[in-house]
Amino acid sequence: MSWFSQNYEKAALGGAAVAALGFVFLGWSKVGSVTEDFNVNTKGSGKNNPAVASADLVAKAVSSLSLSRSLAQEKVDERPVDLFTGIQLFIARTDPGKTVDLFKSAPIHPPIPNIWWIQNNLDPGFADSPSRDADDDGFTNLEEYLAKTDPKDPKSHPPLINKLKYEKDDSLNWFIRPGFPDGDAFTFNYGDNQGNKNRSKTGITVKPGELFFTDGVMKNRFKYLGMEKRNEMNNATHVEMEMTYAKIEDQVPNKIGTVYEIPQFPEGRAQEFSKYDRSAVLSLEAVGNEGKSETFKENTSFGLPFDSDKKDYLLKKVTPDGVEIEYTDPVSGAKKSATIHKGAFPELVP
Repeated sequence: MSWFSQNYEKAALGGAAVAALGFVFLGWSKVGSVTEDFNVNTKGSGKNNPAVASADLVAKAVSSLSLSRSLAQEKVDERPVDLFTGIQLFIARTDPGKTVDLFKSAPIHPPIPNIWWIQNNLDPGFADSPSRDADDDGFTNLEEYLAKTDPKDPKSHPPLINKLKYEKDDSLNWFIRPGFPDGDAFTFNYGDNQGNKNRSKTGITVKPGELFFTDGVMKNRFKYLGMEKRNEMNNATHVEMEMTYAKIEDQVPNKIGTVYEIPQFPEGRAQEFSKYDRSAVLSLEAVGNEGKSETFKENTSFGLPFDSDKKDYLLKKVTPDGVEIEYTDPVSGAKKSATIHKGAFPELVP
């Protein structure tokens, strides 16, 4: 057996030691070439300080950061100067070389004063700035200014009735025609412009104090109160003649207590003595309700928005041309009224 085989472990350890010493020498020999390769002096002027350009300023900067500093805002004509911009934001359209000072110039969009745009952080630089809606509540900047509300807060807006629109008339036209009396009892026929019909049951007359019709359309809506005979001039024949009237009381909630005096008349004259159940289709073009509409009967209460629990608006009167609304002012508590013409909004209500 050779010496190498017998002393393999010793020879391996010795070789590893020689290799380690070689790597150490190689690294040490390269230190001197760092300056040449990277153009950096590995030894600075201070203790353990690398030679970085202007390194001595680092300590000064750190020290400076510990000082208390504040920016003093200058004033010109008692107005604070904007520290972060040095350009004019607006120029005159008719004279591009002339800057506009919002504090001193005439109102850009009368009657809104320029200071209002500044205070509310709104841009008056558009031709339609007064008609824009910054908070998407349905009210324009001009309407918010006139109402003294916040144009940037959708919860602050003029009274909602200002955006209530009368879309159309949705009224029902109906008639009741008394038959021939049997003493003080009557039979009755009903018809309307929607094609609905009803009549008293054959052979059964309605006596004073009784409700009719007992089933079908307008069931139990009307109460017969009694009859009355009057002498009246017939305009066609110019002869005075006796007319028999039936008195009927309405029982529907929004008309309860209303009494109709209806004469006996030929079937062809039904329209002459017809009545109306007035209803209006309304829409609220604000606070996210744009495009939505609701139908309300005359003399019924509703809320704004329509799903509000508070029903403090009364649809007092409906005609094909307009509606009359009564409501309580949310600020003063006073009773007010507004007329809204068909297809329009009311005039601005403060």
